[in-house]
Amino acid sequence: MWILGVNAPPAGWHDTAACLIDGDGRIVAFSEEERLNRRRHSLYRKPTGAARLCLEQAGISAADIDVVALGWDDEQLYPGRFADDAAFLSYAVGLDFGERLPQVVRVGHHQAHAASSFYASPFRKAGVLVVDGHGENESSSIWTYEEGRAPRLDRSWQRTASLGYAYDAASTWLGFSFLNAGKTMGLAAYGRAQGMVTESLVDLAGDDFSLAVEPLAERAGRATAEDIKEQYEHTVARWRERYTRIAGAEGPRAAEDRLAEDPAAVLVAYTAQRIVEETVTHLASLTRKTAGVEELCMSGGVALNCSTNGTLPGPLYVPPVPHDAGVALGAAWTVRPPRVRTAPLSPYLGSDIAAGAVTAADTEDLLRTPLDIDALTALLLDGRVGAVAQGRAEVGPRALCHRSIIAVPDTADVTTRVNLVKNREQWRPFAGVTRPGYGARLWEQQEHLSRYMLGAARATDLGRQVAPGVVHVDGTTRPQTLTGDEAPAVGAALDALEAQGAPPVLLNTSFNDRGEPVVDTAQDALAAFRSMELDFLVLGDCLYRKKSAPGGGA
Repeated sequence: MWILGVNAPPAGWHDTAACLIDGDGRIVAFSEEERLNRRRHSLYRKPTGAARLCLEQAGISAADIDVVALGWDDEQLYPGRFADDAAFLSYAVGLDFGERLPQVVRVGHHQAHAASSFYASPFRKAGVLVVDGHGENESSSIWTYEEGRAPRLDRSWQRTASLGYAYDAASTWLGFSFLNAGKTMGLAAYGRAQGMVTESLVDLAGDDFSLAVEPLAERAGRATAEDIKEQYEHTVARWRERYTRIAGAEGPRAAEDRLAEDPAAVLVAYTAQRIVEETVTHLASLTRKTAGVEELCMSGGVALNCSTNGTLPGPLYVPPVPHDAGVALGAAWTVRPPRVRTAPLSPYLGSDIAAGAVTAADTEDLLRTPLDIDALTALLLDGRVGAVAQGRAEVGPRALCHRSIIAVPDTADVTTRVNLVKNREQWRPFAGVTRPGYGARLWEQQEHLSRYMLGAARATDLGRQVAPGVVHVDGTTRPQTLTGDEAPAVGAALDALEAQGAPPVLLNTSFNDRGEPVVDTAQDALAAFRSMELDFLVLGDCLYRKKSAPGGGA
């Protein structure tokens, strides 16, 4: 049995993705469409390329697919849009399934989010908290999941009581897209560092919460996409008016690259961040109480808020794909949960770098040598900034050392250099990667969040001393730990640094230029290496330098 999960239009109109599982719920492949079509967030584009990648990985054709599972109830949102499942599959997926069409299963958006988190976790029973912009009929929901039992929806909150809407309003007030909420989170850290006092915009009362911008009186029953769009725009506009009153301005007074110097901009970002932190902390406690266990899973776009995740106590698991791409996996697992779960989900499920052969003609302008870890370590210790592209691509928005830019973070200046390389604003922070033993000395410990770089942790005195390049203005970092050989080149470089008496920690950020998706194939990696001011590239088992680079031989 083959089940293809998708996040696909018209309901899933951003972060489209495809995931293929077999009859035992084992993941064969999982990819976001943006990695393949090179369009950031793949807006309004069907996940055809991602689906084909999954089929190729399994060695099957579209005619072998038994079920297509969608992480939305598009029939509610777009009633009567498709005459039948054939029309839906043509529009949403774009594969030729032959004469035997697969069964189409529509999974509620929040249930798909919840499944993607629980079944990826190591827990046998957990409370699952889903918080995002909105599903079909809710903005936050609490679930109880237990191995071998049907999931239970315990509680939900209406769409316009949305933490995602409140955060979207702050992001757009700041001049960002709602898809750039990570920038808002990074800017909010300046408010925390300054000890800024914000107006409380959430009331936490008993087992509920109420936001300062009251939710709308939503029409009971099954809202359509048009209804939701109108409610979203109205609610976000009201939140923006509230931020305007708080800031005393309708928008930032500084350009985007200088927002950290604008007190009004920092205030708005930190105010929105505090809304999320206060409310999610309350909801997390309520979820544990409702489920009757301490084990907590989180998903939905708000679960990408690393600063909030890092403040939550107790056993907490967030998958590498908590955003909308993750419902491709969650929808598939709702149809067929994994029969065997022995470890948390591996994120390395996308394109294999080895699948794209690199010819001599492809690299004739570069110096190529076999990868030698001592040579790589020497470059890093010499202050060089480079990239790594090895193995199968990570799924999710965080680069986890298979498609990463790396550097030694021993000075704060490396932050300036890497932000220049990536053409980013200088106030944006970076994260660090190390081995678990050394990480215990550098920052507060996180049992699961540091697996996928999804939780902020306060740096220790040693962390601030040896790795200032990955410590943000508020004293936190967003760490990743490598436990084995899951990222061979970076892991070996960390071990070599330690063997030479250097701190075994590296800056790790996504391998992409401004406005582009993370690189996927070998050709993507080579193109990005040429266009960016990088000193070296580890591609598969080879090390590349630019002939015109200092020490490059030219």
